[in-house]
Amino acid sequence: MNRQKQEWKRRFYILWTGQAVSILTSSVIQMAIIWYMTEKTGSAAILSFATMAGFLPHAVLGPFIGVLVDRYDRKKIMIISDLLIAAVTLILVVWGFYTEIPIWLIMSVLFVRSIGTTFHMPSLQAVTPLIVPGEHLVKYAGYSQAVESVSMLLSPAIAAALYGVWDISTIILLDVAGAVFAAVTITSIEIPALVRDEEAQTPHMIREAKEAVAVIRKEQGMIALLFISALYAIIYMPIGTLYPLMCISYFGSTFTEAGIVEILFASGTLIGSIALGRWGEKIDKIGAIKKSIGVMGIGLLISGLLPSGVIWIFGGLAAVMGVTIPFYYGVLTTIFQLKIEPEYLGRVFSLSMSLSMVAMPVGLLLSAAFVDVIGVNIWFLISGVLAILLAFVCAMLPSLRKCCTE
Repeated sequence: MNRQKQEWKRRFYILWTGQAVSILTSSVIQMAIIWYMTEKTGSAAILSFATMAGFLPHAVLGPFIGVLVDRYDRKKIMIISDLLIAAVTLILVVWGFYTEIPIWLIMSVLFVRSIGTTFHMPSLQAVTPLIVPGEHLVKYAGYSQAVESVSMLLSPAIAAALYGVWDISTIILLDVAGAVFAAVTITSIEIPALVRDEEAQTPHMIREAKEAVAVIRKEQGMIALLFISALYAIIYMPIGTLYPLMCISYFGSTFTEAGIVEILFASGTLIGSIALGRWGEKIDKIGAIKKSIGVMGIGLLISGLLPSGVIWIFGGLAAVMGVTIPFYYGVLTTIFQLKIEPEYLGRVFSLSMSLSMVAMPVGLLLSAAFVDVIGVNIWFLISGVLAILLAFVCAMLPSLRKCCTE
């Protein structure tokens, strides 16, 4: 029994060692590419199109890719996705060694990388419950969130250090190595395969995509949770892009101070991830989601009410808001892993990702339309009020109250 316990832990840690390296290198080149495009074009429109290239495959293809994730070997899908990402990224490296990398090529590579990620992310989330026992899923979701938090902390500093001494091609080569390393680590571990009947071998993309909705509707509170997630994405997603503007435009801080606020937010996320890993097995899952939305709302509301010139109070609030992130995203992922049967998880996670990706530009467009008119601090205040109201809605929905009760 003890040997089995050690075996699943070994597989989890090997898997996430590869993911940690890949996530970090991807975060570093993402920042480096943003700086490169900013330096070469100085165009906000170009950066917006690059962002669009990064999330469009998630939004459009997600539900159908989920069908393939549930149909075929998820281990092989992750390996092929990592190698695809490495191969297309290598094109930028080779091109850059001979001449300046054109913007159109960067956007094309970002688009193909996004397709690879759209296969990889739901596969990774769907294989986790095949490795980790159900009673430990929340705890190990905290550890997974910690990996992403460390990347958020380290990637800006690493990117800044490398961008000053290396050319863009050499920096991008790091991510090629990171993707290959992730593929190798996945290859080295055994991941249980799902047993499928013969009918499942014949593709029925539309029908099987609809099956994900049917499965979600069958589970108490899952539809409500999906829509809460989409609404929260509309509220929360623009906030991350507005932190620098809030710091510099409203609080009158320097770029260094704005960077410290970002580090404080990432540090809070890391603390929350560690706390989730330590005590996650004992928490009320739906309660954690409600409270994380509510605390985020209170933090945004207070931030919008702060007078200018108190940047360090805002930094403290950013750290508190960062703590809430794992208790929302980590717990939300675990609820799906516990409530949805493994053979449907790829489709369900892909559908959830697609809804969030559709919601994200809605929030960004709203913020772009109103922030310049009403002020970024008022937008934070309004976002805080909306998040608090959403937390109250979560508390009032009977289906959510029963969602994770036995």
